[in-house]
Amino acid sequence: MSEQSEEILRIASKGDGVTASGRFAWGAAPGDVLLADGTLEWGPHHVEPACRHFGRCGGCQLQQLDEETLTEFVEARVANASSAQELGAEEIAAPYLSPPGARRRASLRAESSGGRIVIGFREAKSHRLVELEECPVLVPEITALLDPLRKLLITMGKAAPAKKGPRGKPAKNAKSTMPRMACDIEMTLVDQGVDLGVKGLTAEGLAATEAMLDFAKEHGLARLTMDGGYGYETVWEPAPVTVTLGDTPVPFPPGSFLQATKDGEDALVAAAREWIGDAATIADLFSGLGTFALALASSACKVFAAEAARDVHLACKSGADRAQRPVFSAHRDLFRNPLQADELSKFEALVLDPPRAGAREQVECIADSSVDRVVYISCNPSSWSRDGARLVEAGFRLVELRPVGQFRWSTHVELASYFVRDGEG
Repeated sequence: MSEQSEEILRIASKGDGVTASGRFAWGAAPGDVLLADGTLEWGPHHVEPACRHFGRCGGCQLQQLDEETLTEFVEARVANASSAQELGAEEIAAPYLSPPGARRRASLRAESSGGRIVIGFREAKSHRLVELEECPVLVPEITALLDPLRKLLITMGKAAPAKKGPRGKPAKNAKSTMPRMACDIEMTLVDQGVDLGVKGLTAEGLAATEAMLDFAKEHGLARLTMDGGYGYETVWEPAPVTVTLGDTPVPFPPGSFLQATKDGEDALVAAAREWIGDAATIADLFSGLGTFALALASSACKVFAAEAARDVHLACKSGADRAQRPVFSAHRDLFRNPLQADELSKFEALVLDPPRAGAREQVECIADSSVDRVVYISCNPSSWSRDGARLVEAGFRLVELRPVGQFRWSTHVELASYFVRDGEG
């Protein structure tokens, strides 16, 4: 190895390879050699990326890593967050990684370009779109709709009414080609198939509406919704759309949050179930649709579920009521109105799964309560470690950490953690 050539030692949090001297290299793997001209010589942990779009598409940053190194990266992201706040995790479990083709939800962008429709993710560090021809992380049911959806949007664009002049005649500058179009696309695999939501676009005219209905029927969509700026309107829904959480079907409001993969959800729920143990009363904070509440509720365990989004709260309540599960759902904003220490102290254990910002206000109240067991699920190791430090300061200890990589080949990492107040087992 020459003086200017350096070995890549590790992968930084944003996915770049790092040398001993602090040089960064995108697309590198540990064991690669970074040459003086900035090029890489592949090492033993560098593999051929799984997707033709890798390097342009901003959705994945780590497809060059082999399975061993990818697993190590997920573990290191969580372990580093813990050590940065000196949380003293007693055990860090082996990471769980979702397999390829498992992600059941996608947020895409569609834009017209030169008479074509491009559907995809943004390029890395750019607003330009990468037209997806494949996506090895998404479930096949979603990728199979990409090409038909392009054709649908082209049809809708061409079916849009031509611009009119002052007397109702076609304007002089009206074109027969498709007008400029841009919209956001949400696709989620639910119990009945793919739930497709289109935001920023409306069906103008009979031809466009018929094209959408024909598309939904032909491709067996679970639901098709449109949001032209005033909220989602249902265009097609032959049967009420649900997602099954645990063994309970729950109504699925358009655009609702769902764990990225079913297997990743199962891994997080399994951790919570194991740690909660024989607790008879639980509070599930930031409960969403009831991912944890419905899995933990039983004849021996009652769950209080608090959620700020009204439609999501009502969906959880409806699912629990129909299945006759012992879940009490409360519509409550835990950022502005967290459960107070005296309210929390009525429960034997807590589960919280907050948004990326964490749960600073709620954790302050937990610290002042007498609750002994806390299961903290997080999609952001940084905010989690801040909140965890407050729990440790209040007398909790971090018994176990379980890293979970639902977003395969990306730098996005989730985790399950178990805090127990000192003196408890």
